[in-house]
Amino acid sequence: MAGHEALADRGAVVTGAAGGIGRALATRLVAEGARVVVNDLDADAVRRTAEEIGAVAVPGDCSSDEGVRALVEQATAELGRIDVYLANAGIDGAGGPDSLQTPDDVWERVVDVNVMAHVRAARLLVPEWVASAEAGGPGGRFVVTASAAGLLTMIGSAPYSVTKHAAVGFAEWLSVTYGHRGVTVQAICPQGVRTRMLEEAGPLQDLLSHDEALTPETVAGCWVEALADDRFLVLPHPEVAGYYAARATDTDRWLAGMRRLQGKLDEHLAGPA
Repeated sequence: MAGHEALADRGAVVTGAAGGIGRALATRLVAEGARVVVNDLDADAVRRTAEEIGAVAVPGDCSSDEGVRALVEQATAELGRIDVYLANAGIDGAGGPDSLQTPDDVWERVVDVNVMAHVRAARLLVPEWVASAEAGGPGGRFVVTASAAGLLTMIGSAPYSVTKHAAVGFAEWLSVTYGHRGVTVQAICPQGVRTRMLEEAGPLQDLLSHDEALTPETVAGCWVEALADDRFLVLPHPEVAGYYAARATDTDRWLAGMRRLQGKLDEHLAGPA
């Protein structure tokens, strides 16, 4: 069966691809006929992923400037050209009642992985895509795995919530600035997904799964469906659109509702009186 025309025979890179959403995205890309490089800090796991799905592993840190440059260079050597870049790697940071006291070094690491990794990759890829499009060739596609937390907020982890908002904001800026110059930008914003991050969410797990925890494969499928119109926001949980609209149109009411949820979480953490 022929793959999706936007993906067939395209060179694609997926970061954070050793498991979860990243692995599912890479698997779907291969199924759609793309040539895929997978990246992750967990070298052994990402090599297993590559072997199992038919991709090429380029382990390493996709967040540092040096690491991103090495990834883009090696992926370009493997693929010939990077047509699609999926900035999927993400970390949570500190959550719970002490999230306000998260140390600066943790904030810096979360900002690096969840935001600056996107900036550093875009710096390298977007100018080449724009030049190619201006010369009549193909542009490129930059996809970020953000979160519904980037449209709403995340009870628990301040670093996660703030950086996912920043990830969506940077993706919006890219779309505004380069969307008419050959660069398609998309932001995948799911709620609960059955990944290790959800499993390790503790008391937040039920809250994150309120509207059903989806499989990573379902999220990947939603992204492929979104290629039909290249829409910016990919919402695997469609109800997030309503929450997002409510937040924008009646912010104080929305905040009051979120504070009620926070109160329930506080009571749960406190335990029996």
